[in-house]
Amino acid sequence: MKIYTRTGDDGTTSLASGQRVKKNCTRIEAYGTIDELTSHIGLLIAYCDQAEDKEYLTDVQSKLFIIGGYLATDTSQGDAPSRPAVSSEAVSEMEQHIDAINAIIPPFKCFILPGGSIAASQAHVCRTVCRRAERRILDLREEGAEVDNQCINYVNRLSDYLFVLARKINMDENHPEIIWKRK
Repeated sequence: MKIYTRTGDDGTTSLASGQRVKKNCTRIEAYGTIDELTSHIGLLIAYCDQAEDKEYLTDVQSKLFIIGGYLATDTSQGDAPSRPAVSSEAVSEMEQHIDAINAIIPPFKCFILPGGSIAASQAHVCRTVCRRAERRILDLREEGAEVDNQCINYVNRLSDYLFVLARKINMDENHPEIIWKRK
């Protein structure tokens, strides 16, 4: 099978149902940003030293693949209804990971600039891409698409997790946080 099909040369692509849409439509932007986030998390995994962080981030990538498939399904156009992309339990699990990290890192008292170690810096890149994905998903919902609340909750919580993970990585690697100071 060839990787190229030439079917997208006209600026369109297929949804899960085969329906053709513009490559820059909101739905494609939403799941395309999830795909970008999944790739950035792959790079973060490569930089991480802690096996438990790598394992959980790999699980996150798997859930993001499911979210991407969910977002690629347009039920208003007759696509088969999709079950929720993620469960409330997945959101709760993410919150437990956030709470566990918060219990071991210094209290957050001021704004910090993204940076520190390479892994922590990459976690911040992931966080910002995650926030953009959330905005694209909300744009899709505002256009009238059905978007499960747990999907939005999961992506929202994921950006919080990536923030505290960046702080934990800097702590683990003895990199001081860069405190933002108004000049």
